[in-house]
Amino acid sequence: MSVLTHLNAQGEAHMVDVGEKADTRREARAEGYIYLQPETLRLVNEQGLKKGDVLSVARIAGIQGAKQCGNLIPLCHPLMLTHISVDFELQPEAGRIRVESCCRLSGKTGVEMEALTAVSVATLTLFDMCKAVDKTMRIDGIRVLEKSGGRSGHFVADDRDNETGQP
Repeated sequence: MSVLTHLNAQGEAHMVDVGEKADTRREARAEGYIYLQPETLRLVNEQGLKKGDVLSVARIAGIQGAKQCGNLIPLCHPLMLTHISVDFELQPEAGRIRVESCCRLSGKTGVEMEALTAVSVATLTLFDMCKAVDKTMRIDGIRVLEKSGGRSGHFVADDRDNETGQP
């Protein structure tokens, strides 16, 4: 089992010193789901909510969230991200919207937290923008799908969806 890198020899939290690490291309993808009522999904799809284009606002919020990760999570390094994307897939048959993010940089530390933050903030924004019409929404399944670069190498998550067990 790996050692927790954010603890020093005394077991105290500390920020990892990455100064001696080489810059490498690093990328992470994350996903998450927001479950909504069928009528809410229809309104999102048709841009029929009073707050407007919900998906565009959630995309911008997710991008902003990734950029702010170092301010939100105490031991994260502030990063100079070179790419952030946030994409949506409406899945009415499952009663949900799938959110996927991708973050990339050339640097000394990974971007998994930024990708996870982008998905989290985007799904929270969807929740906020739809809460007037749907009190039953649920956010679930936020996870890292893939990460590459750095000493720990390439990681790809199991391809089965968290909820259904389907690819």
